[in-house]
Amino acid sequence: QVQLVESGGGLVQAGDSLRLSCVASGRTFSTYSMGWFRQAPGKEREFVASIRRSGETTYSADYVQGRFTISRDNAKNTVYLQMNNLKPEDTAIYYCAAGLSYPSEYWGQGTQVTVSS
Repeated sequence: QVQLVESGGGLVQAGDSLRLSCVASGRTFSTYSMGWFRQAPGKEREFVASIRRSGETTYSADYVQGRFTISRDNAKNTVYLQMNNLKPEDTAIYYCAAGLSYPSEYWGQGTQVTVSS
């Protein structure tokens, strides 16, 4: 069992930056692929970015490439999402997820990100 706790969300203006953090419980963090997803009001949850166990391989959605960067620190059981040049359409609840192959087995409670224009 893995428990995930996100933090770092908030209300910012367009063009600002935020860094989300997700801390995982347990001593097997390095065996999990980690990811970030988001869900805007009235929309389905969508993939944002993911990172493999070692941190050497990352994937990100087209709409965040060049703006968002995912990273992890296995010594701290933490995965990050650095978000730069935020846009109003990035407003959503951001969820952290973990999985042995694809990050979908365990989910955090989410952290709200609101970007004003």
